[in-house]
Amino acid sequence: MNQRKLLLVEDDAQDLRLTLRALKRINVVNEVDVVHDGAAALDYLFCRNAHAGRDPGEAPAVVLLDIRLPRLSGLEVLEQLRADPRTHHIPVVMLTSSDEEQDILRSYDLGANSYVRKPLDPGEFTQAVAQLGLYWMLLNAPPTSSQ
Repeated sequence: MNQRKLLLVEDDAQDLRLTLRALKRINVVNEVDVVHDGAAALDYLFCRNAHAGRDPGEAPAVVLLDIRLPRLSGLEVLEQLRADPRTHHIPVVMLTSSDEEQDILRSYDLGANSYVRKPLDPGEFTQAVAQLGLYWMLLNAPPTSSQ
């Protein structure tokens, strides 16, 4: 059985480093694919443009999605994912620095599975991501089919 990948959609270099370090620290053996903006996230998930060669049958186990991204926001990405039957069931965790109530409500209204505010302290950030990684990559039971 193939290990399912994690998709990290993050444009901040420091948050990217901390996230990857946290996942490595807890020995998540799953591959982590990284894209840096909302449009690239949709290209990855729908296997188009630069990701046209990616197998559409290999959906990520979870998408860690920032809200404030270049080109398309995380909320716009989430809305398109939930609107398409091919990606409707992929778990999406909003991992963001926003604590605005409207972002939290909109994320859940659009079908986010979880909303996690990035802690400002690097140690707390690493611990939060480690806990997310353990849950979504090891404990969560995804549907066996994307439809």
